[in-house]
Amino acid sequence: MNNKKALITGITGMVGSHLADYLLDNTDWDIHGLCRWRSPLNNISHLLSRINSEDRIYQHYADLRDYQSLQHIVEKVKPDYVFHLAAQSYPKTSFTSPDDTLDTNINGTSRLLEALHHCNKIDPVIHVCSSSEVFGRVPEEHLPINEECPFHPASPYAISKVGTDLVGRYHAEAYGQKVMTTRMFTHTGPRRGDVFAESTFAKQIAMIEHDMIPPVIKVGNLESMRTWSDVRDAVRAYYMLVTVNPIAGEYYNIGGSYHCTIREMLDHLISLSTKKRDIKIEVDPERLRPIDADLQIPDTTKFTNHSGWVPEISFEQTMKDLLEYWRSRVLSGEHFLTR
Repeated sequence: MNNKKALITGITGMVGSHLADYLLDNTDWDIHGLCRWRSPLNNISHLLSRINSEDRIYQHYADLRDYQSLQHIVEKVKPDYVFHLAAQSYPKTSFTSPDDTLDTNINGTSRLLEALHHCNKIDPVIHVCSSSEVFGRVPEEHLPINEECPFHPASPYAISKVGTDLVGRYHAEAYGQKVMTTRMFTHTGPRRGDVFAESTFAKQIAMIEHDMIPPVIKVGNLESMRTWSDVRDAVRAYYMLVTVNPIAGEYYNIGGSYHCTIREMLDHLISLSTKKRDIKIEVDPERLRPIDADLQIPDTTKFTNHSGWVPEISFEQTMKDLLEYWRSRVLSGEHFLTR
Protein backbone atom coordinates (compact mmCIF):
# COMPACT_ATOMS: atom_id res chain seq x y z
CA MET A 1 0.00 0.00 0.00
CA ASN A 2 1.37 3.40 -0.98
CA ASN A 3 1.98 6.01 1.69
CA LYS A 4 -0.16 9.12 1.84
CA LYS A 5 1.49 12.15 0.23
CA ALA A 6 1.67 15.66 1.68
CA LEU A 7 2.62 18.70 -0.39
CA ILE A 8 4.10 21.61 1.56
CA THR A 9 4.48 24.93 -0.24
CA GLY A 10 7.15 27.04 1.42
CA ILE A 11 8.99 24.06 2.91
CA THR A 12 12.21 26.09 3.26
CA GLY A 13 10.56 28.61 5.59
CA MET A 14 10.43 28.40 9.37
CA VAL A 15 6.96 26.86 9.51
CA GLY A 16 7.37 24.64 6.45
CA SER A 17 10.62 23.15 7.70
CA HIS A 18 9.19 22.45 11.16
CA LEU A 19 6.09 20.92 9.58
CA ALA A 20 8.30 18.62 7.51
CA ASP A 21 10.11 17.57 10.70
CA TYR A 22 6.81 16.90 12.47
CA LEU A 23 5.32 14.85 9.65
CA LEU A 24 8.49 12.80 9.20
CA ASP A 25 8.56 12.03 12.93
CA ASN A 26 4.85 11.42 13.49
CA THR A 27 3.43 9.94 10.28
CA ASP A 28 4.42 7.49 7.58
CA TRP A 29 3.51 10.00 4.84
CA ASP A 30 5.79 10.93 1.97
CA ILE A 31 6.62 14.63 2.14
CA HIS A 32 6.87 16.68 -1.04
CA GLY A 33 8.23 20.18 -0.57
CA LEU A 34 7.72 22.99 -3.04
CA CYS A 35 10.15 25.91 -3.20
CA ARG A 36 11.56 28.40 -5.65
CA TRP A 37 14.89 27.46 -7.23
CA ARG A 38 16.56 30.43 -5.49
CA SER A 39 15.18 29.74 -2.01
CA PRO A 40 17.87 29.39 0.69
CA LEU A 41 18.04 25.88 2.13
CA ASN A 42 19.35 26.76 5.63
CA ASN A 43 16.16 25.67 7.40
CA ILE A 44 16.18 22.22 5.82
CA SER A 45 19.95 21.66 5.84
CA HIS A 46 19.49 18.81 8.32
CA LEU A 47 17.23 17.06 5.79
CA LEU A 48 19.34 17.48 2.64
CA SER A 49 20.90 14.01 2.82
CA ARG A 50 17.38 12.48 2.77
CA ILE A 51 15.81 14.65 0.09
CA ASN A 52 15.21 12.91 -3.27
CA SER A 53 16.92 9.77 -1.91
CA GLU A 54 13.83 7.57 -1.64
CA ASP A 55 13.66 8.39 2.07
CA ARG A 56 10.15 9.89 2.30
CA ILE A 57 11.04 13.49 1.51
CA TYR A 58 11.25 15.08 -1.93
CA GLN A 59 11.95 18.58 -3.20
CA HIS A 60 10.30 20.21 -6.22
CA TYR A 61 10.84 23.61 -7.81
CA ALA A 62 7.91 25.84 -8.69
CA ASP A 63 6.76 29.42 -8.22
CA LEU A 64 3.39 30.75 -7.03
CA ARG A 65 3.58 33.31 -9.83
CA ASP A 66 3.85 30.60 -12.52
CA TYR A 67 0.70 28.51 -13.01
CA GLN A 68 2.34 25.98 -15.32
CA SER A 69 5.01 25.12 -12.75
CA LEU A 70 2.34 24.56 -10.08
CA GLN A 71 0.21 22.48 -12.43
CA HIS A 72 3.20 20.28 -13.28
CA ILE A 73 4.02 19.58 -9.61
CA VAL A 74 0.40 18.92 -8.63
CA GLU A 75 -0.04 16.42 -11.46
CA LYS A 76 3.29 14.76 -10.66
CA VAL A 77 2.74 14.44 -6.90
CA LYS A 78 -1.07 13.98 -6.73
CA PRO A 79 -1.11 14.90 -3.02
CA ASP A 80 -3.54 13.64 -0.39
CA TYR A 81 -2.82 16.66 1.83
CA VAL A 82 -1.72 20.18 0.91
CA PHE A 83 -0.27 22.69 3.34
CA HIS A 84 -0.13 26.04 1.55
CA LEU A 85 2.38 28.03 3.62
CA ALA A 86 4.37 29.83 0.92
CA ALA A 87 3.89 33.60 0.82
CA GLN A 88 5.58 36.96 0.83
CA SER A 89 5.26 36.92 4.59
CA TYR A 90 7.00 40.09 5.79
CA PRO A 91 4.54 42.87 6.74
CA LYS A 92 7.25 45.57 6.76
CA THR A 93 8.44 44.59 3.27
CA SER A 94 4.90 44.76 1.94
CA PHE A 95 4.85 48.55 2.36
CA THR A 96 7.67 48.90 -0.18
CA SER A 97 6.68 45.91 -2.37
CA PRO A 98 2.87 45.90 -2.33
CA ASP A 99 2.38 44.62 -5.89
CA ASP A 100 4.66 41.63 -5.38
CA THR A 101 2.97 40.89 -2.04
CA LEU A 102 -0.54 41.00 -3.50
CA ASP A 103 0.33 38.93 -6.56
CA THR A 104 2.27 36.25 -4.67
CA ASN A 105 -0.22 35.86 -1.85
CA ILE A 106 -3.61 36.31 -3.51
CA ASN A 107 -3.05 35.28 -7.12
CA GLY A 108 -0.50 32.67 -6.06
CA THR A 109 -3.06 31.03 -3.81
CA SER A 110 -5.61 31.14 -6.61
CA ARG A 111 -3.16 29.54 -9.07
CA LEU A 112 -2.37 26.72 -6.65
CA LEU A 113 -6.02 25.99 -5.89
CA GLU A 114 -6.90 26.10 -9.59
CA ALA A 115 -4.12 23.62 -10.33
CA LEU A 116 -5.46 21.31 -7.61
CA HIS A 117 -9.05 21.76 -8.85
CA HIS A 118 -8.17 20.80 -12.42
CA CYS A 119 -6.00 17.81 -11.53
CA ASN A 120 -7.87 14.58 -12.25
CA LYS A 121 -8.47 11.83 -9.70
CA ILE A 122 -7.39 13.70 -6.59
CA ASP A 123 -9.43 15.22 -3.77
CA PRO A 124 -6.86 16.44 -1.26
CA VAL A 125 -7.47 18.02 2.12
CA ILE A 126 -6.07 21.53 1.74
CA HIS A 127 -4.85 23.93 4.39
CA VAL A 128 -4.64 27.56 3.28
CA CYS A 129 -2.61 29.62 5.72
CA SER A 130 -4.05 33.09 6.16
CA SER A 131 -2.92 35.27 9.10
CA SER A 132 -4.13 37.04 12.21
CA GLU A 133 -2.96 40.22 10.45
CA VAL A 134 -6.31 40.20 8.58
CA PHE A 135 -7.95 41.57 11.74
CA GLY A 136 -5.54 44.51 11.90
CA ARG A 137 -6.51 47.31 14.24
CA VAL A 138 -9.07 45.80 16.60
CA PRO A 139 -10.88 47.95 19.21
CA GLU A 140 -10.25 46.80 22.76
CA GLU A 141 -13.95 46.04 23.30
CA HIS A 142 -13.73 43.37 20.55
CA LEU A 143 -11.07 41.35 22.40
CA PRO A 144 -10.41 38.47 22.38
CA ILE A 145 -10.63 38.20 18.60
CA ASN A 146 -12.93 35.45 17.36
CA GLU A 147 -13.37 34.24 13.78
CA GLU A 148 -16.26 36.62 13.06
CA CYS A 149 -14.35 39.78 13.99
CA PRO A 150 -14.44 42.19 11.00
CA PHE A 151 -11.28 42.43 8.91
CA HIS A 152 -9.41 45.74 9.25
CA PRO A 153 -6.02 45.06 7.63
CA ALA A 154 -3.18 47.43 8.53
CA SER A 155 -0.61 46.64 5.81
CA PRO A 156 -0.46 45.48 2.18
CA TYR A 157 0.57 42.09 3.61
CA ALA A 158 -2.58 41.98 5.73
CA ILE A 159 -4.69 42.96 2.72
CA SER A 160 -3.08 40.14 0.74
CA LYS A 161 -3.97 37.68 3.50
CA VAL A 162 -7.59 38.84 3.44
CA GLY A 163 -7.53 37.88 -0.24
CA THR A 164 -5.82 34.57 0.55
CA ASP A 165 -8.47 33.82 3.17
CA LEU A 166 -11.37 34.59 0.83
CA VAL A 167 -9.89 32.74 -2.16
CA GLY A 168 -9.57 29.61 -0.03
CA ARG A 169 -13.14 29.82 1.20
CA TYR A 170 -14.39 30.55 -2.31
CA HIS A 171 -12.82 27.37 -3.68
CA ALA A 172 -14.46 25.34 -0.92
CA GLU A 173 -17.89 26.82 -1.59
CA ALA A 174 -17.73 27.02 -5.39
CA TYR A 175 -15.99 23.76 -6.24
CA GLY A 176 -16.40 21.62 -3.15
CA GLN A 177 -12.66 21.46 -2.55
CA LYS A 178 -11.71 20.44 0.99
CA VAL A 179 -10.13 23.77 1.80
CA MET A 180 -9.75 25.04 5.36
CA THR A 181 -8.28 28.38 6.32
CA THR A 182 -6.31 29.32 9.44
CA ARG A 183 -5.60 32.72 10.94
CA MET A 184 -2.46 31.93 12.94
CA PHE A 185 -1.45 34.48 15.55
CA THR A 186 2.21 35.21 16.32
CA HIS A 187 4.25 32.00 16.25
CA THR A 188 7.99 31.85 16.58
CA GLY A 189 10.95 29.76 17.62
CA PRO A 190 14.12 28.38 16.03
CA ARG A 191 14.57 29.32 12.33
CA ARG A 192 12.42 32.45 12.63
CA GLY A 193 13.41 35.01 9.98
CA ASP A 194 15.34 37.99 11.28
CA VAL A 195 12.88 40.49 9.80
CA PHE A 196 10.49 39.71 12.68
CA ALA A 197 10.86 41.62 15.95
CA GLU A 198 11.61 38.82 18.41
CA SER A 199 14.06 37.15 16.03
CA THR A 200 16.00 40.28 15.16
CA PHE A 201 16.22 41.06 18.89
CA ALA A 202 17.55 37.57 19.63
CA LYS A 203 20.01 37.84 16.77
CA GLN A 204 21.26 41.23 17.95
CA ILE A 205 21.68 39.89 21.50
CA ALA A 206 23.70 36.92 20.22
CA MET A 207 25.89 39.25 18.16
CA ILE A 208 26.38 41.57 21.15
CA GLU A 209 27.42 38.61 23.31
CA HIS A 210 30.14 37.80 20.76
CA ASP A 211 31.26 41.46 20.45
CA MET A 212 30.20 41.63 16.81
CA ILE A 213 28.16 44.82 17.28
CA PRO A 214 27.93 47.49 20.02
CA PRO A 215 25.62 46.66 22.97
CA VAL A 216 22.66 48.54 21.47
CA ILE A 217 19.50 46.79 20.28
CA LYS A 218 17.74 48.63 17.46
CA VAL A 219 13.94 48.49 17.83
CA GLY A 220 10.69 49.67 16.27
CA ASN A 221 7.28 49.96 17.94
CA LEU A 222 7.48 48.26 21.34
CA GLU A 223 3.92 48.89 22.52
CA SER A 224 2.02 46.43 20.30
CA MET A 225 0.37 43.57 22.19
CA ARG A 226 1.04 40.09 20.83
CA THR A 227 -0.09 36.59 21.79
CA TRP A 228 2.82 34.19 21.49
CA SER A 229 2.93 30.55 20.46
CA ASP A 230 5.70 28.19 19.48
CA VAL A 231 6.14 27.15 15.84
CA ARG A 232 6.32 23.51 16.97
CA ASP A 233 2.86 23.85 18.51
CA ALA A 234 1.67 25.57 15.34
CA VAL A 235 2.67 22.72 13.01
CA ARG A 236 1.03 20.20 15.33
CA ALA A 237 -2.16 22.28 15.00
CA TYR A 238 -1.85 22.21 11.21
CA TYR A 239 -1.52 18.42 11.23
CA MET A 240 -4.63 18.13 13.41
CA LEU A 241 -6.47 20.56 11.13
CA VAL A 242 -6.24 18.18 8.16
CA THR A 243 -6.65 14.90 10.06
CA VAL A 244 -9.29 15.56 12.75
CA ASN A 245 -12.65 15.64 10.95
CA PRO A 246 -11.69 18.23 8.30
CA ILE A 247 -14.68 20.34 7.22
CA ALA A 248 -14.51 22.08 3.83
CA GLY A 249 -14.86 25.85 4.02
CA GLU A 250 -14.16 26.15 7.74
CA TYR A 251 -11.85 28.84 9.12
CA TYR A 252 -10.12 28.92 12.48
CA ASN A 253 -8.13 31.22 14.72
CA ILE A 254 -5.08 29.45 16.15
CA GLY A 255 -2.70 30.94 18.69
CA GLY A 256 -1.04 30.74 22.05
CA SER A 257 -2.34 31.60 25.49
CA TYR A 258 0.40 33.99 26.66
CA HIS A 259 0.28 37.63 25.64
CA CYS A 260 2.52 40.60 26.35
CA THR A 261 3.83 43.70 24.61
CA ILE A 262 6.82 43.68 22.31
CA ARG A 263 8.66 45.63 25.02
CA GLU A 264 7.97 42.93 27.62
CA MET A 265 9.10 40.25 25.20
CA LEU A 266 12.33 42.18 24.59
CA ASP A 267 12.89 42.62 28.33
CA HIS A 268 12.58 38.86 28.74
CA LEU A 269 15.10 38.15 25.98
CA ILE A 270 17.55 40.64 27.47
CA SER A 271 17.18 38.97 30.88
CA LEU A 272 18.54 35.77 29.30
CA SER A 273 21.68 37.48 27.99
CA THR A 274 25.15 37.17 29.43
CA LYS A 275 25.51 40.92 28.79
CA LYS A 276 22.13 42.03 30.10
CA ARG A 277 23.66 44.78 32.26
CA ASP A 278 25.36 46.41 29.26
CA ILE A 279 22.56 46.36 26.70
CA LYS A 280 20.79 49.57 25.73
CA ILE A 281 17.73 50.06 23.51
CA GLU A 282 17.49 52.53 20.65
CA VAL A 283 14.48 53.25 18.41
CA ASP A 284 15.33 52.97 14.72
CA PRO A 285 12.80 54.92 12.58
CA GLU A 286 13.42 52.47 9.71
CA ARG A 287 11.86 49.72 11.84
CA LEU A 288 8.56 51.54 12.33
CA ARG A 289 5.56 50.67 10.16
CA PRO A 290 3.28 53.43 8.83
CA ILE A 291 0.41 51.69 10.66
CA ASP A 292 0.43 48.71 13.03
CA ALA A 293 -1.90 45.99 14.29
CA ASP A 294 -1.47 46.78 17.96
CA LEU A 295 -3.83 44.39 19.82
CA GLN A 296 -3.49 40.73 18.85
CA ILE A 297 -5.29 38.54 21.40
CA PRO A 298 -7.16 35.56 19.92
CA ASP A 299 -10.15 33.51 20.94
CA THR A 300 -9.17 29.99 19.82
CA THR A 301 -12.19 28.23 21.32
CA LYS A 302 -13.55 27.12 17.94
CA PHE A 303 -10.44 25.22 16.89
CA THR A 304 -9.79 23.81 20.36
CA ASN A 305 -13.36 22.51 20.60
CA HIS A 306 -13.14 21.00 17.12
CA SER A 307 -9.70 19.36 17.31
CA GLY A 308 -8.67 19.18 20.96
CA TRP A 309 -5.48 21.13 20.19
CA VAL A 310 -3.98 23.29 22.92
CA PRO A 311 -0.52 24.91 23.01
CA GLU A 312 2.03 23.00 25.06
CA ILE A 313 5.34 24.90 24.82
CA SER A 314 5.76 27.86 27.17
CA PHE A 315 6.67 31.39 26.11
CA GLU A 316 9.83 31.14 28.21
CA GLN A 317 10.94 27.94 26.46
CA THR A 318 10.22 29.39 23.04
CA MET A 319 12.28 32.51 23.71
CA LYS A 320 15.13 30.47 25.18
CA ASP A 321 15.20 28.20 22.12
CA LEU A 322 15.05 31.19 19.75
CA LEU A 323 18.02 32.85 21.46
CA GLU A 324 19.97 29.57 21.48
CA TYR A 325 19.26 29.21 17.75
CA TRP A 326 20.87 32.58 17.04
CA ARG A 327 23.75 31.91 19.43
CA SER A 328 24.56 28.71 17.54
CA ARG A 329 24.46 30.50 14.20
CA VAL A 330 26.71 33.30 15.44
CA LEU A 331 29.09 30.77 17.03
CA SER A 332 29.34 28.90 13.72
CA GLY A 333 31.05 31.92 12.18
CA GLU A 334 28.20 33.07 9.94
CA HIS A 335 28.10 36.72 8.94
CA PHE A 336 24.85 38.68 9.09
CA LEU A 337 23.32 41.96 8.14
CA THR A 338 22.56 43.89 11.34
CA ARG A 339 18.94 44.45 10.37
